[in-house]
Amino acid sequence: MELWPTIAAGFVAGLLGSAHCLGMCAGISGLFAVNAGGKAANASLPMALTYNLGRLVSYAVLGGIVALFGSALVDVIPKLAAPVRLLTGAIIALIGLQIAFNWRILQPLETMGATIWKRIAPVAQRLLPVTSFPRALGLGLLWGLLPCGLVYSMLLISAATANPVNGALTMIAFGLGTTPAMVMTGIGAITLSRFMGRKRTRLVAGLLIVAVGLLTLSMPVSKLFGDADSMHGHQHSAQ
Repeated sequence: MELWPTIAAGFVAGLLGSAHCLGMCAGISGLFAVNAGGKAANASLPMALTYNLGRLVSYAVLGGIVALFGSALVDVIPKLAAPVRLLTGAIIALIGLQIAFNWRILQPLETMGATIWKRIAPVAQRLLPVTSFPRALGLGLLWGLLPCGLVYSMLLISAATANPVNGALTMIAFGLGTTPAMVMTGIGAITLSRFMGRKRTRLVAGLLIVAVGLLTLSMPVSKLFGDADSMHGHQHSAQ
């Protein structure tokens, strides 16, 4: 499967989806606003970059794992390759629609993930307050497991690549898209969140992602129609 559509969709979804994290996921700031010496540790760029690095590593590992399972599944059942590509395009389009129109399409995925996070949250709490870079890295690794519909959707897309490297790259692209908003603090984060939350910005970017999804859908669809025409041609010539 072509890698660039998933990379593009991942980065743009992360960039625009981070407004959702800043504006709606208040629990994130409550958990990761780490204090050290009376100052928020995420106001320190090195510390912020460290736990964001941990988050990217977590995303990459998860992307590689799910893509490995996807690869094994396609190897066992080769006929699944085309439906998997169709599913990938559909998921990308759904992500675009959520960003463009602020629909809560991915809410069921977040609800399922919340159950898992309840088991992980106590471990994350033990790393607070963050007083060292190892703690910041550990917190970032756990941060990558936060219940988020966008993250889980991108993991489904990563699985559909059926290639561990491509799956990891897809999740890294998504994580890089979210990083500017996650690193910026204070007024800068609020300004960035407002810009990303503007209706026009979300609409344009969301529709761009939908277009990428439709393009991804068109690849297996055109191949299916091409194969059908080829079979029809062979049958006609045989007659």
